[in-house]
Amino acid sequence: MHSVFGIINLVGFAIASAALAYMLFAIRCVAKFQTTRDRLEAELPPATLFKPVCGLDPGLLENLRSFCMQDYPLYQIIFGAANPDDPAIAIVRQIMKEFPRLDISLVINNKIIGANLKVSNLANMYPLAKHDVLVISDSDMRADKNYLLSIVAPLLDKNVGAVTCLYQGVPAIRSVASRLACLFINEWFLPSVLVARAIREISFCLGATMVIRRDMLMKIGGFERLASYLADDYMLGKLVSDQGYKVVLAPYVIKNVIAEHSLKALFMHELRWARTVRNVQPAGYAFSFITYTIPISLIYCVITPAKTLGVCVLFASIIVRLLMHVVARRKLQSVEAPMPWLLPLRDLMCFMVWAASFLGRNVSWRNNKFSLQSDGQMALKE
Repeated sequence: MHSVFGIINLVGFAIASAALAYMLFAIRCVAKFQTTRDRLEAELPPATLFKPVCGLDPGLLENLRSFCMQDYPLYQIIFGAANPDDPAIAIVRQIMKEFPRLDISLVINNKIIGANLKVSNLANMYPLAKHDVLVISDSDMRADKNYLLSIVAPLLDKNVGAVTCLYQGVPAIRSVASRLACLFINEWFLPSVLVARAIREISFCLGATMVIRRDMLMKIGGFERLASYLADDYMLGKLVSDQGYKVVLAPYVIKNVIAEHSLKALFMHELRWARTVRNVQPAGYAFSFITYTIPISLIYCVITPAKTLGVCVLFASIIVRLLMHVVARRKLQSVEAPMPWLLPLRDLMCFMVWAASFLGRNVSWRNNKFSLQSDGQMALKE
């Protein structure tokens, strides 16, 4: 019996130590990430920016307006909606009046080519695209004037097939749920992407921004190839990588404007995201529990007979988690007040979402319910 407890203690200590090591490495990756770009000598190609809309995202007017004030030589914006009664259309028309000299189009088309309704929207917008560089960005994103310049420039390298960028959460309302959502994005998701990039070349895109050439999109099968996948951003990057081209993380961080009104809504939102990731990267996701430093250390502190050691490990985990909070805020130049008291709740909630993600394959997205299949595709549930 003593040998069994000894093994449990040893394994628990090893896992807790690995969680601490991961957090320290993630802090290093965040601290080293550069958002500055080299000076460009080559001429930037004209670009078409796709902005699918669905409903009134928080701060939608300011979000969309930010993409109309880009410091970029020549670009076109296409807005797309599926429902002619979508309230976002009025916002788009207001934007079109505000920027009459900008090449802006609005597509209203409810044609569906697959279970992913966002991709269907993109496919409906595609015939109006005038340029060969295609930029896709979600409607809850907000950019500064250097956005297009920063994300298109990497495509000047012909070995690059797709470009994506990180995003940071910015609360639109002062709710605890919104703040917790931002903590997740800024201090767990963003570092995890940088850790992945430090270990190997990335082979995925992030939905906040996807940049691809027209010929590359056609080579991977067009939007039709992505239409049945919930993780269309992941699949776009994977398909490009499978063609032998690089997927590059641009030196830019766009803002994701967030308004979560309840902890339940936040939990369901993150559960959808978690099950999506689990579906496309099952092995990696299964072992991602090691990234939840405080919960892992807390579990070790409870189960270990060496209570002094357990308390020391838990204390160390709290210290490194606070360090991540400080480093991430400085790197992202956060103007929000620091929220260290929310960190234990945030990490425990992350752990709960991770565990709950294994209890089913159903997800809710934009008031629709889908079931995820083992090959990464999804089916709309009646």
